[in-house]
Amino acid sequence: MKSFIAVARLKSFSAAARELHTVQPAVSRHIAALEYELGTALFIRNTREVHITAAGLQLFNDASALLKQAEDTVIRTRKAANGELGSLKIGYLPSACLTFIPDLVQRFHRQYPQVEISLFEMTASEQLAAFQNEKIDIGISRPLPTEQQTLLDSQLLYTDHLTLVVSSQHPLSGAAYIQLEHISQEEVILFHREEAVGLFDNIINLCQQHHFSPNIVAQPKHMQTLLTMVAAGLGIAIAPMCVSRLFTQGCRFIPIQGDSTEVLTQIHYRNNQLLPTAKAFIDIALESVPFIQHGAQLQDC
Repeated sequence: MKSFIAVARLKSFSAAARELHTVQPAVSRHIAALEYELGTALFIRNTREVHITAAGLQLFNDASALLKQAEDTVIRTRKAANGELGSLKIGYLPSACLTFIPDLVQRFHRQYPQVEISLFEMTASEQLAAFQNEKIDIGISRPLPTEQQTLLDSQLLYTDHLTLVVSSQHPLSGAAYIQLEHISQEEVILFHREEAVGLFDNIINLCQQHHFSPNIVAQPKHMQTLLTMVAAGLGIAIAPMCVSRLFTQGCRFIPIQGDSTEVLTQIHYRNNQLLPTAKAFIDIALESVPFIQHGAQLQDC
């Protein structure tokens, strides 16, 4: 097609060959092959001049656009292979991601502006279902149950710590810190175990280390619901410090003395059929780990 366009524009096989940095017989073969495929003559030529036929003129009018489309297709295909083009669907746990998800997505969008990004607020169980139904490519939440770790790969993004959450009207609301055994008689609200098995079990183990089992009165599936219940005086809560970035009017956050429990936030993705766009996002997320962790430490302060 490039040979045809050059001959049609220059009206010369030899001039077309020079422009294309090839030899005239090669150009002649290209034109002959094109005429054979189309079943019609494209040029009338003699020893002195070349005239384009009506069929050739129609092809010439369309050829530039066809060639440009073919070149664009090659470019778009290569971009898609490099994760520069396509779509990316991210499910994230709001309470764990508020400190970093906007900046992380912005970094990715700056580097890959042609990728269509979709964000979905999801609990951990909703993310698992979305992975199974291929509705998300990336998930960000607490560590997943062990049985899911054969289907998905996970990488650590940042480490959080636990805090006691009480109503602003609670007798402990003015405390600078709390010893956990002081809440052994309190009614406790914990994040639903199904949504964060490791978090729930770590809190139970922590209480048992202080020689009591918590009196659990509610297990909401959303951290904002947990905070609302605490603010309403329905109980106290033990939760990751990151929840302090949610709507917290009526709540107080008190450090737990001597506690070193680590609360992990991870990025999850399929360990097969990983989209190039997903790989590109994962690479940026892992490069951003020091910034994400630094933001979490500022939050703790």
